[in-house]
Amino acid sequence: MMTLSTYKKWNTIIGWVVFAIALITYTLTLEPTVSAWDCGEYISTAVKLEVGHPPGAPLFQMLGAFFAMFTSELSGIAKMVNFMSALASAFTILFMFWTITNLAKKMSSKEDELSLGSIIAILGSGVVGGLAYTFSDSFWFSAVEGEVYAMSSFLMAILFWLGLKWENEMHLPRGNRWLLLICFVVGLSFGVHILSLLVIPAIVLLYFFKTYHTITLKTTAIATVISVIILAFIFKFLFPYTLQFFSSTEIFFVNSFGLPFNSGSIIAAIVLIAAFYYGIRYTRKKNKVNLNTLILSVLFIMMGFSSWLMLPIRANANTTINENNPSSARELLAYYNREQYGDANVFYDTYYSVKYNTDDLDKKNPYVDGKPKYEKDLKNNKYVIVNKYKKTDPNYSSRHKGFIPRMVDPSRELDYKRIVGIPAKSQRKPNFGENLNFMLSFQFGYMYGRYFMWNFAGKQNDIQGQLDLFNGNWISGIDFIDEARLGSQQNLPDVVKDNKGRNKYYFLPLILGIIGLLYQIKFDKKNFYSLFLFFAFTGFAVIFYTNPKSFEVRERDYAIVGSFYIFAIWIGFGVFALYQYLKHLGNKRNIAIAISAISLLAVPALMASENWDDHDRSNRYTTRLNAQSYLESTDPNTILFTIGDNDTFPLWYMQEVEGVRRDVKIINTSLFAKDWYIDQMKRATYEAPPIPSQLTHDKYREGSLEFAYHVPHPQFKDSIIGIKDFMRWIESDNPVTYYDTGEEKLKTYPTNRIRIPVNKENALKSGIVSAKDADKMVDFIDITIDERGLPKNRILMLDILANFDWKQPIYFTGGANDDGEYIWLKDYLQLDGMSFKLVPIKTPMIEVDAAGNKIRERTMFDMGRIDTEKMYNNIQKLEWRNINSGKIYIDEQTRKNAISLRNNMLRLAETFANENNFEKAEEILDLSLEKMPIEQFDHYSIALGYPEIYYQIGKPEKARKTVETLIKILQQKLLWYSTYDIKYSNIIIDELQNILLMYKRGVLEQVTSNDRDTVYVKKLQQDFMNSMKLFDHLMEE
Repeated sequence: MMTLSTYKKWNTIIGWVVFAIALITYTLTLEPTVSAWDCGEYISTAVKLEVGHPPGAPLFQMLGAFFAMFTSELSGIAKMVNFMSALASAFTILFMFWTITNLAKKMSSKEDELSLGSIIAILGSGVVGGLAYTFSDSFWFSAVEGEVYAMSSFLMAILFWLGLKWENEMHLPRGNRWLLLICFVVGLSFGVHILSLLVIPAIVLLYFFKTYHTITLKTTAIATVISVIILAFIFKFLFPYTLQFFSSTEIFFVNSFGLPFNSGSIIAAIVLIAAFYYGIRYTRKKNKVNLNTLILSVLFIMMGFSSWLMLPIRANANTTINENNPSSARELLAYYNREQYGDANVFYDTYYSVKYNTDDLDKKNPYVDGKPKYEKDLKNNKYVIVNKYKKTDPNYSSRHKGFIPRMVDPSRELDYKRIVGIPAKSQRKPNFGENLNFMLSFQFGYMYGRYFMWNFAGKQNDIQGQLDLFNGNWISGIDFIDEARLGSQQNLPDVVKDNKGRNKYYFLPLILGIIGLLYQIKFDKKNFYSLFLFFAFTGFAVIFYTNPKSFEVRERDYAIVGSFYIFAIWIGFGVFALYQYLKHLGNKRNIAIAISAISLLAVPALMASENWDDHDRSNRYTTRLNAQSYLESTDPNTILFTIGDNDTFPLWYMQEVEGVRRDVKIINTSLFAKDWYIDQMKRATYEAPPIPSQLTHDKYREGSLEFAYHVPHPQFKDSIIGIKDFMRWIESDNPVTYYDTGEEKLKTYPTNRIRIPVNKENALKSGIVSAKDADKMVDFIDITIDERGLPKNRILMLDILANFDWKQPIYFTGGANDDGEYIWLKDYLQLDGMSFKLVPIKTPMIEVDAAGNKIRERTMFDMGRIDTEKMYNNIQKLEWRNINSGKIYIDEQTRKNAISLRNNMLRLAETFANENNFEKAEEILDLSLEKMPIEQFDHYSIALGYPEIYYQIGKPEKARKTVETLIKILQQKLLWYSTYDIKYSNIIIDELQNILLMYKRGVLEQVTSNDRDTVYVKKLQQDFMNSMKLFDHLMEE
């Protein structure tokens, strides 16, 4: 037998050993710089304590600033913030280990509780469960980048561990100290991510099972409902109404008594502190223990929540990144409530089908009030309502609404219909059965179920799934099982086999977890239910509440890792269960060691070996390269319009953290629809001047100029309006510029044809046009804007166009096909690297002959002219580092980013070739292939341009080399498709036709037209025919 103190010693030591393994793993695989998506924003706002997107993460940002202090190199700051995630993740594993051993020990029989065999099995359970989660796919992903999910997981883990400590000591004199610590961590969670709050119901159930002796199905159900109410109270009542109290007090004292701004907030804080003080004093004096504990609990939650004070403090400092500008209590409330994202109702709301009957409103109450918009009137020292939003929001008829609405986004209509089997042309509302079908089959099945199996069965590849056979599915590694779901797994192409995201666990983690789950159900039902509630709320409840749309811009598995945390605990219990079932077969100590060792090898070691290569981000700088390529493609003092997360947040990082190209004014076109963002763009930032603009704040404030409608005016029929006159019309308060509906006045514009004069002198002086191209400039540019209407961001983009007078270059990152993203100027673009510059030189998207017949229509992949000298020099600035070493993980996002870079370099090489500068053309082709090898970067259709250009510049050997690389890839895919059973023919036909089209037209016809070696050409043609013969069985059908 082992003494309790000895067990505690080994429990502590081994816990820290597991922590060290996790920390070493994450440190070795840490991304050294900025990552894709929100990481650039979080790192930037952390380092300088700026304000990120709602609902904010102030605690994360303050801790990030602290970690950033431990490096003196600007380029090392991102790595330190990333390391903070690694450290938080390692601590998650530590507390997970102690949670497993705590609960496993409770499942030991009294007589066997401290036997050496039982203790080894308990500790082995903690090691296997903890390391299984350490090496799990989704958790590891978040552990090595500067995002909030790693720290959120840590807070989840420590909250549940604290719940277990409270459960053990709650009846002791000072046992409730654990409750107060729980409450403090709950408050801290609001400073990272609200996902951590989802542990609360499980902790409430721990309390229930500990304190109530009559446990029945009814009392358990009631306790569950109460736990949900407590969660809702904290999330939806305590903080929102606290902020509402601060907001109302602030407005009352400032507006009624003329006190300075923020005085009301200070008074509210004093009132709150006084209330807590007298409440605690009264309950102590009257010996009201439970009420005293309740007040202290709320106080500690509020103390944790105090990290939110950073947001208004820094917002008032007008930081460079200041999203939503929550500088007052009222704005902070709107920030907390995420008002800019709308207010969806997950229980009863409108379906996508409302798009067909947008005028079918509720007869009794067709419009409802929005939330009034307050602003600071600095002149009169008051808060004023600038828009009451009275009867502004449409209230659609119940004919378009339903309970638990899942299919709500009109833009995803076709996806919804395809998934649940609604005819594509149907305009009816989905019925309740179809709605549930989408929720169960797609949201809970395809999304959650697939993510779950990625972590505990295996993963097909790292490419986002679209309900197809080839990408993003779970696999097991057992061929006959995988083939039953996904078709043939024979003759897999190298690009499939070598995809680093292809991981196979052979169901071993899943099986061990199910064993542990069933064992806990049998021997510890109470704690099982607490864990199951944790599992359900961090998995199914997240899916239900967030109501994910079909095919988001990226996979969302990182948001539900809390449920995977619980399953990893059950994996740990699986070890203990196996010991309990097999201990009678021999020496208990040896059996415990054997089961722990075998389980360690079969699950965590297997997961580590399979997952290491696609989670190792060490020495990877590809996101930074992409950001640099956008910035370094621009001229000095540029305005750069960006579109999405990945062409905005990494650029913020480059400017804010590394100080790269601070002369560039980055304007995100989505945010440009918000008045607070427009205000910020009108301020100088670092070396970038304010945007040229004539619209004042009162013209574009929230609720004003949200949309302008095109209402043709007789005066402008068949004419073009100058852009200055157009903006004067938009700016004017004259009634003629509005359309009066009787209920509201809508801003209009009289024509959608606008003329932009060209100041040639300024264009040359500012470097927008080089001297050698001066004769190519046009005198004016005519554009045709949207004939329906303009949202605010487009109006502000036109405002810049009306006022820049060609003194400052304007660039676009591209990446979108919408003409509005380029201010309808696609005919006047110049590609300078990765960014497109507005130039007064026409390169028409549609080229016509003298008779007006269309010769060619350009796409987003070949729009704009190229100044070869400028673009060549910009390409030389790029820091490629080790992108082609073969030792770093080229993930899907990197491969997507490389599409534009490869395509643009091909265009540069083609332009050099057309200018007969074959040496430079070859240099650029060679560079792009050296840095982005075809085999490693997917998207092979883009690479089809190499052979033709190599042939054009007289390099047939290099052309053939790329041809053979492409043909090898295509032939391997065709061989794989040929092994599919005939029943899959309708599923694979589109992919098959695409491959054959690339093979024949994209490769073979190029060789046939350009290669003079007829023997070589005939060989390739015969190879193609041989590949076609692989599908004779399909032709027969």
